[in-house]
Amino acid sequence: MSINIKSPEVEIRESRLGSSNGFVGSAKELCDKARKNRFCERKRSFSQCLECSSSRALSMLVMIQDAAVINHAPLGCSADFAEFNFTNRAEQIRRKIPLKNVNLLSTNLQEKDMVYGGGAKLESTIRDAYVRFRPKAIFVTASCASGIIGDDVSGITDALEEELGIPVVYVSCEGFKSKIWATGFDSAFHAIVRKIVKPPVRKKKDLINVINFWGSDIFTDLFGRIGLRPNYIVPFSKIEQLEKISEAAATVQVCSTLGTYLAAALEQEYGVPEVKSPPAYGLKGTDEFLRELGRLTGKEREVEIVIKQERERISEELQELRDELKGKKVYVSAGAAHGHSLLALLSDLEMEVVGAGIFHHDPCFDNRDERSDALKHMVETHGDVKNFSVCNKQVFELVNVLNKLKPDVLVVRHGGLAAWGVNLGIPTLLVGDEQFGIGYQGILNYGNKIIDVLSTKEFVENIAAHSELPYTSWWMEQSPYAFLGREQVE
Repeated sequence: MSINIKSPEVEIRESRLGSSNGFVGSAKELCDKARKNRFCERKRSFSQCLECSSSRALSMLVMIQDAAVINHAPLGCSADFAEFNFTNRAEQIRRKIPLKNVNLLSTNLQEKDMVYGGGAKLESTIRDAYVRFRPKAIFVTASCASGIIGDDVSGITDALEEELGIPVVYVSCEGFKSKIWATGFDSAFHAIVRKIVKPPVRKKKDLINVINFWGSDIFTDLFGRIGLRPNYIVPFSKIEQLEKISEAAATVQVCSTLGTYLAAALEQEYGVPEVKSPPAYGLKGTDEFLRELGRLTGKEREVEIVIKQERERISEELQELRDELKGKKVYVSAGAAHGHSLLALLSDLEMEVVGAGIFHHDPCFDNRDERSDALKHMVETHGDVKNFSVCNKQVFELVNVLNKLKPDVLVVRHGGLAAWGVNLGIPTLLVGDEQFGIGYQGILNYGNKIIDVLSTKEFVENIAAHSELPYTSWWMEQSPYAFLGREQVE
């Protein structure tokens, strides 16, 4: 593990971790190839859509409550701004914190800026953000446009930081740099570790960093039962809070795809140990997660009590759910580690996982510890998953696969994919809250929700009967992976 926080730019996942977004086979085959360093990306000759690492960096940074974020980009790169603000306000209400909009600006690069440079416009926008929002820090996210014209964003932010007396931080998240949009998370966390986090003054033995998106709070109760308390990062934290994350006793993640870089950096730079286990989804995954947390914090006895109590508490209802769901066919479309965790959770419900479309694959994580590999954990605990693909949200592939496999239910993580299952007459479960499935209660949450969704079968079949797909029989009759080339190395 070697993370270079002195560099203003984060190393992309393709070169740092060997990440890829093109594969088709089985889950076990992917694990075996990754372990033997034989995993090579299969290139698509056609892509229908992609996400951008810049938007992933913004999604983390804009919800730091007393910071401002500047997107150094044309206005077209601001498409996600409304979504960020909606999520921010909705979650502020749920958390009972003061309601306000995100402090988010765009430099609005135009044609003349692409010719003469956008540096002056960036300087002006930084000063405007400082006067308008009085933030404790300003983050400047780069874009394809600012990267192409070669604006010295790092130099400008360093100069303005000295002038304004607050951190002004360059975030290297140009979309063209990486095909793995999760690199944007790394870019945001790299900026935070490089310019915001300070060396610890006093370690807090009961404080646990929780790297999460913006889901519901389940860790206050869970950790409270073993004498610990969560420190949620990064959304809805403040700069002063982020400055002190080096003082925590340990770091956990709800998704290794999201938190691998930050967790590893905190351990490398400040000695904050990362809990190296699968995320806490499913029975065995939650057991391993809690036991490793207990070992790192000296709470082994308390953890064993919680595990015993929780397993006993859910056992009767879990069996009822299994009796009702056993053998039901399910297909999963989600991000990497979170998707792998959902496969384990659904297997615990004794559903038949007929396939999965996972948005990208990291052959390893920044800690280089196999205990964090949620896919390996899934395969070793529950067995192989056939029809396993690594697919960066290519809808044309998903629709073709679903049409052939015809699962009883589709489970998706991202809203843009949910409609396609319904249009095919497949009951579809969309869960945006990643904490919904965490822990022992999370298994029950999913089981009950899936039973509710299965009851919509007649309704979605009626929708499908009155819907027309944009894909012709020419496409639906051939292999879903017709545009996915062969691996370059066998």
